[in-house]
Amino acid sequence: MPVATKNLAEDPYERLANAIILSAVSDYRAALRRIKKSPDNHLAIDEALQIEKFFRGSWYQCLTSVDGDFLISKLQEEIRGK
Repeated sequence: MPVATKNLAEDPYERLANAIILSAVSDYRAALRRIKKSPDNHLAIDEALQIEKFFRGSWYQCLTSVDGDFLISKLQEEIRGK
């Protein structure tokens, strides 16, 4: 009898967690782009800070094993390079 293996790509909870993180990444990139374009954009700064708080928070840690500070750093490098 074959042993069933769990395909994480088909796990709805895993897909939901990934969608939440990808949405935050997209929003963070957009906020960083707005800050780069207009450094005094307080709404964009506030949004970026809130998303950073999410990336460093316990809920984010429940969703993924990717280090939040590492992700923040990589996204900031990505936007700075453009």
